[in-house]
Amino acid sequence: MLNVSNTKFILYVLGIIILALGCSLTIQSDLGTSPFDALLVGLSIQVGLTVGSWEFIIAFIMIFCNSLLKRQRPEFFGLLTAFITGLGIDIWLFLLHNLVQPEQILIKLVCLGVGLVVIGLGTAIYLHANFAPIPVDRLMFIIQDLTGMNILFSKTLIYLVFLVMAITFNGPIGIGTLLTVCLGGPILNYLIPLISSLLNNPNPTANRDKDKNHSI
Repeated sequence: MLNVSNTKFILYVLGIIILALGCSLTIQSDLGTSPFDALLVGLSIQVGLTVGSWEFIIAFIMIFCNSLLKRQRPEFFGLLTAFITGLGIDIWLFLLHNLVQPEQILIKLVCLGVGLVVIGLGTAIYLHANFAPIPVDRLMFIIQDLTGMNILFSKTLIYLVFLVMAITFNGPIGIGTLLTVCLGGPILNYLIPLISSLLNNPNPTANRDKDKNHSI
C-alpha cells in the first residue's frame, strides 16, 4: 500500500508530465507561447541546445535569484523539477511533432486553449504535492509573500518580466502569448484551490454517506 510520501511523489511526477504536455501544446499551436516558454524557444533558436536544456539552465540561475530575494540558502532541489520538466517538454515535442500540426486558425486556438488549461492543471497538481517547485513557481510564491498579493498578481508580474526577455531573444511571441499573460494567472488561481480540494477529499460523496451513518 502506498504511503503518504509515495503518493506525493506520484502526484509530483504526474503533475510535471501534464505541465510539460501543456507547454508542448502551446508551442505546437504556433500562435505564441507563454513568455517563459517563448524565452526558452528563443534561446534554443538563437544560441542552440534544446528547449528542455534551457529550462534547466534558466532554473539554475533563478535558484540564486530566489535565494537573494528570500535571503536564504539556494533550493537546489528545485533543479530536479526543472530537469524533469525540461526532459518532459523535449519528449512531448518529439512525440507531438508529427501528431499535432494545426494549420487552421481555429484549430490552433483550440490547441493553445487546451495547452493553457493543461499547464494550469499540471502546475496545480505538482504544487499540491509540495515536493520541489520549479524555481519560476517558487518565485511566484516569494512575490506573493513579499507583496501580499494573490497568485494572479504574482504570475502576471512574472509573465511580464519574461515577456521582455523573450522579445529580446526573438522568442515566438504572438496572440498566444497575450492570452497566456491574461489567462495563465486566473486559470492557475482557479485550479490550485480546486485541485487541492479534490485531492484532499477525493470522495466527498462517500464522506457525506459516512457522516449520515454517524448521525443515525
